[in-house]
Amino acid sequence: MKIRIVDLLKSDIYGIDVYVRGWVRTHRQSKNISFIALNDGSTVHNLQIVIEHVKFEKKMLKTITTGSSIGIKGKFIRSAGGKQQVEVIAGDIEVYGIADPQEYPLQKKEHSLEYLREIAHLRLRTNTFGAIFRMRHNMAFAIHRYFNERGFFYFNTPIITTSDSEGAGELFEIKTELKDDFFGSPANLTVSGQLEGELGALALGAIYTFSPTFRAENSNTFRHLSEFWMIEPEVAFNDINDNMDLAEDFLKYLIRYALENCESDLAFLNDNVDNGLMDKLHFVANNEFMRLPYSKAIEILQESGHQFDYPVKPGIDLCAEHERHLVEEYFRRPVIVTDYPKEIKAFYMKQNEDGKTVRAMDVLFPKIGEIIGGSEREADYTKLLQRMKELNMNTEKLWWYLESRKFGTVPHSGFGLGFERLMLFITGMTNIRDVISFPRTPRNANF
Repeated sequence: MKIRIVDLLKSDIYGIDVYVRGWVRTHRQSKNISFIALNDGSTVHNLQIVIEHVKFEKKMLKTITTGSSIGIKGKFIRSAGGKQQVEVIAGDIEVYGIADPQEYPLQKKEHSLEYLREIAHLRLRTNTFGAIFRMRHNMAFAIHRYFNERGFFYFNTPIITTSDSEGAGELFEIKTELKDDFFGSPANLTVSGQLEGELGALALGAIYTFSPTFRAENSNTFRHLSEFWMIEPEVAFNDINDNMDLAEDFLKYLIRYALENCESDLAFLNDNVDNGLMDKLHFVANNEFMRLPYSKAIEILQESGHQFDYPVKPGIDLCAEHERHLVEEYFRRPVIVTDYPKEIKAFYMKQNEDGKTVRAMDVLFPKIGEIIGGSEREADYTKLLQRMKELNMNTEKLWWYLESRKFGTVPHSGFGLGFERLMLFITGMTNIRDVISFPRTPRNANF
């Protein structure tokens, strides 16, 4: 029977005929027997294939090199060796594709992550990246499952848009060869689906988006990508406290899901990438997040005595080093910072009674810094319009967004979670280019 290796390794029914297919990780030969480590991508663990030379042509066996793809029909038995519990005794071999050992770049040796980025079309076959992308699948599934179980509706927002929800101006503009604008006005790739997501929440109650977003930010750091995925829930009648509760519960759910459903891959990453990964995940899942206002965070940082690269003073936007100090050194747990100065936050955030701060929230994680950014949205038409004018925004362009505050407006909140930032934390990787299959960064759009 055809079977995936991950399922076969779980089986305790021996002596059965099986049919497995995959790629050769290693091929060891003795005088009369060959041992092949076969992997089909379904698990981090290889399946040992035992080949008795007398049963097969020597010429064919020579083509089974590292990287080659083969199909094996044989007997599944307990292994007599000490390194593995089970193996398959080959009865029939089909070679699908060979890999020239002089050219195949993934031989049995350790490769640097930098080198593997240069061969992104093949790095998925390594144990490390196999583990990462199986976990990426599991986290995507868990995200949809979480919101579905809680009555949220999956809502699709435009990739092509004429608005800039963040007002940052770091946009990829869409050009065509037509003399007139294709869409009637300048358009760009979206930086966020939030504004349209709010419209969904104001009709359906609770929605979430999960889609690619784009930033034309000329930044080559381990935390930034030009194309990345965002999860953005929006909920009608939720205030900032409800929003913080949702964010904390959501993150803990995802971490617990990983711990319960990605054991083998997490164990591999813990042993080979970050030996504190499992402890870190358990710690975050089992501890309440600290919540404090921005003013208190500034006070703590100023009194810390730490020499930051970027000096701390009221009114600044917190940098990664500030965020990580709060999380890793001071509170030693995830932190939610609230009530930021309105000057450093987006126009749509609800203003507090002091007229100086807004009901924003940033969730800060160890080793990552900000992993979630969100807010209660300004529901008052007059205040929203005034704030947009203060920032010299084109109110006519966002007439539809303003109009949503004129007809049955309600308090509502939401946040954005960068999927790749989450994957950095979940996998223990340190460079965001290693948790997305084909990273898009300045001067790099290969593959």
